[in-house]
Amino acid sequence: MRAMGEHRRAEAARALGRWTEPEEVLARGRALRATTPHEAHRAVALAPDRPSVVEYVEATNEGRLPHLAPLRVGRMLASPFAFFRGGAGLMAGDLAAGARSGLDAQLCGDAHAANFGLYGTPEGQIVMDVNDFDETLPGPWEWDLKRLATSLVLAGREGGVSENGCRDAAGDAVRAYRAAARHLAEIPFLESWSALGDESVLSRARAGDLLDEFDKAAAKARRNTSARLAAKWTRKEDGHWRFIADPPVLTRIPDEEARSVVAALPSYVDTLRESRHELIMRYGVSDVAFRVVGTGSVGLRNYLVLLHGNGDEALVLQVKEARRSALAPFLAVPGAAHEGKRVVHGARLVQAETDILLGWTTVAGRHFIVRQFRNRKGGIDPTALKRSDLDDYGRLAGALLARAHSRTLDPRLLAGYCARGERLDEAFTRYAVDYADRTAADHEELTAAVRSGRLTAVDG
Repeated sequence: MRAMGEHRRAEAARALGRWTEPEEVLARGRALRATTPHEAHRAVALAPDRPSVVEYVEATNEGRLPHLAPLRVGRMLASPFAFFRGGAGLMAGDLAAGARSGLDAQLCGDAHAANFGLYGTPEGQIVMDVNDFDETLPGPWEWDLKRLATSLVLAGREGGVSENGCRDAAGDAVRAYRAAARHLAEIPFLESWSALGDESVLSRARAGDLLDEFDKAAAKARRNTSARLAAKWTRKEDGHWRFIADPPVLTRIPDEEARSVVAALPSYVDTLRESRHELIMRYGVSDVAFRVVGTGSVGLRNYLVLLHGNGDEALVLQVKEARRSALAPFLAVPGAAHEGKRVVHGARLVQAETDILLGWTTVAGRHFIVRQFRNRKGGIDPTALKRSDLDDYGRLAGALLARAHSRTLDPRLLAGYCARGERLDEAFTRYAVDYADRTAADHEELTAAVRSGRLTAVDG
């Protein structure tokens, strides 16, 4: 990541002081279509050394807590979409075997439809954005868009949407991505940089039918705070506030392990901006517990830290293990000195507004990110949307992804490559449907492995 920063500074030194005509930048983007035409993105390529599903699951279980491996398998077993959510590395290998546009952005790395969520800004506004950066790295922008489009097909199938409806949602996401890139390429840089995923983006993405879902999710997000969590998940015992165990999701940990988490917090504080350093130092730690989260993250070490501030004020921090990105084996980027810093750096590059308490630390030799566990967070479940709303969700997510990419990739280059992109829409949509079929076959392979006893799965 340091090498990437030095490269960007060198680029800035060369570029500052020389103004470039917008048309010149657009033309550079268009020229890339001679090497990689839009149609090249249609075909699904599989990695030549693609592992079997059992091999993939076993390899990615390495380093995770062994007793949680069956729970991870159980969650991936729930549906092809659930399998897809736990298989970012499997798809990354396949994407690496396919066409590349020649344009790189800071990737979310796992831009499936359930990784777009609502959260609160420091000013109290509820916005929607990409919200998971465990796999973030610089790489081909199309990897994120293909993963998003494929996930919409899988989410729609799980929710009972017709095949045509799933296809339309994927296609609409790609069209909205192109339209947003074009819009961002035409407006002032400062305006595009500060664009937020608030309610106004719904109309720009022609996703107005989703307004009710957005409003309901936003109302729920506003109530989703540390105070509400503490009232539900903690109680006072002998004068001390403690988490209430709820196995297997929320469990107590040995005192020594808890002490190692607390001991890592000072180095986390050092990664915050100076004004926030003063803020977090006003709190005191009350308790530490272990919590299972997500699908792809099951088995990683994930702690909740309960802090108290002014009187009974509660703040809950999440200390989540950060491992090497699943995309790293397939991208020619320098290794990260600290995986938590990689994740935080990626989030700060891509999100319009990041958690003011987002930072990183090291616990017992392992890398972690630290963030607010409940920061007025919420979401819209894509598997619960009817056809018309899934279309709208696709348009919204596509537009948000283009805005995210435009933070590190000049939107004029992107717009130039994507311009007059009906063939691009068709290619990405066809890819999404075909890769969804590939994922369904992978899920069947997982199901067969569990039935035969090669893998063990538990619900939870």
